[in-house]
Amino acid sequence: MIKILISGALGKMGANVISAISTDPEVTAVCGVDRTEDLSGCIPVYDDFSKVTEQVDVVIDFSSPKALDSILTFISKTGASAVLCSTGYTPEDLEKINATSKTNAIFRSANMSLGVNVLIELVKTAVKNLAGFDIEIIEKHHNQKVDAPSGTALMLADAVKDVDNDKFYVYGRNGIVGKRDANEIGIHAIRGGNIVGEHDVIFAGNDEVITLSHHASDRKVFAFGAVKAAKFICGKKNGLFNMTDILNNK
Repeated sequence: MIKILISGALGKMGANVISAISTDPEVTAVCGVDRTEDLSGCIPVYDDFSKVTEQVDVVIDFSSPKALDSILTFISKTGASAVLCSTGYTPEDLEKINATSKTNAIFRSANMSLGVNVLIELVKTAVKNLAGFDIEIIEKHHNQKVDAPSGTALMLADAVKDVDNDKFYVYGRNGIVGKRDANEIGIHAIRGGNIVGEHDVIFAGNDEVITLSHHASDRKVFAFGAVKAAKFICGKKNGLFNMTDILNNK
């Protein structure tokens, strides 16, 4: 049985992770960490990692980049692994994650949906076969999302750039005067209502347009993906992993 600590346990995604774990006989939620302590729920939730006494195999984090230092310190001390699902990490944060992955197994993805990660592979295929097409990315999220563009939109843009390194990013076009550069990847963010997450990658050519899309209708798809990642990473001594590793491991 894989023992999981949920960072951000009292948030919406924390509740979804707890629900996903409850349906899987291979994992169990032993405790959580959040800004407020709550010991009255289905699992104890502490307000600091230093209060955790339970044995933990994997930390699943859906909180915020602010929790990163505490998570990395905890897994370094305990030997646990981590599934990092937050977005908005700085270059300095990524350096810390890479450094800790030398001694601990860390799984990081800006989107835990298997469907989105299949979309990324489809985007790469499209770029290889649609030379000369203009590429635009539109992402839509709920009005409480704090980062823009989304981490997933950047993952999709990075997938394009992996194939065609001459591409560069343009975030919206406010204030730009002049024609579109052929190497632009336009990235546009929409915020409103309770949209869970929608991503469209548009390939616009002469007389034809191809759109690759992923629409998430429920947050539980990200929770189930995170649990799948926890099962994948548990038992690995060290290294940095992502959804591509899971897809290639099938």
